[in-house]
Amino acid sequence: MIQTQAAQTAPNPVYIPQQPAYPSMYPNSAPTAPGSSNEALERAYPALFDMGLNLSPDEVAMITDFQVSLPQSSHVQPVAVEGLKTHGALIAPVSGNSLGLIRAQVTHGVREVTLCKDGKGKIGLRVQAISKGVFVVLVQKDSPAAMVGLRFGDQILQIGEENVAGYSVDKVHNILKKCPANGIRVALRDRPFERTVTLHKDSTGHIGFSFKDGKINAIVKDSSAARNGLLTDHQLLEINGQNVVGLKDKDVHKIIEAGGAIITLTLIPSMIYDHLMKYMATSLVKKFMDHSVPDI
Repeated sequence: MIQTQAAQTAPNPVYIPQQPAYPSMYPNSAPTAPGSSNEALERAYPALFDMGLNLSPDEVAMITDFQVSLPQSSHVQPVAVEGLKTHGALIAPVSGNSLGLIRAQVTHGVREVTLCKDGKGKIGLRVQAISKGVFVVLVQKDSPAAMVGLRFGDQILQIGEENVAGYSVDKVHNILKKCPANGIRVALRDRPFERTVTLHKDSTGHIGFSFKDGKINAIVKDSSAARNGLLTDHQLLEINGQNVVGLKDKDVHKIIEAGGAIITLTLIPSMIYDHLMKYMATSLVKKFMDHSVPDI
């Protein structure tokens, strides 16, 4: 059983950014000196620094080479048209009743799931260790891990009563092997490296970006992608909540085409994605990754 917060949906079409929610969401985050090389990255991905992600100054510069936007607030003010200018700022409808947006929700919160093993004693899970954290990099289709809603990029915090921060991949896998067949309690942080961007197709069915091998490499000027802050050098992980890691680009295009007028992308900086997938065989990902549409 998954313990998680219900998705918040808005009946009105547009969210207007208000004051940042970061101070209350991350009360234990260490302050960053103004003008430091990590300041922009901490604003965009505050959980990275709670977990002690180790990146070189050059890597930080590559990730932070963009203007950071404020997080969305729960306060809403209805406006009708994407691209409408209000007080000189472009705003766009978020469409809170979009099924894809609900399926793709990233909370960054902590939840607990209870796992079991299948008839072969397997959970259907592969992990990777980065910067003293343990992260899910593969969830097998129809496995116990898939059934409780584990996703690519979830951070494993505890298995039973044991904190796994700083553990190696082998040590985590051994702990799971020794667990009983039922009642395996696992505490997780919901995809701390990831964020979502909701886009709206134009009259020709385009949303304004291109990608190769799942990596976004170009943004079309004045497109929905540009207006909504999509960034290059980010990896596509989900389309409307459906995992696309390991799929061919042509298959990802088909999912976007069939996804309706509103498309929600789940993204991770390419540099972090490469760290996570460094030791994963491409054939293993293509064969076993769960690409089913998640239940809500």
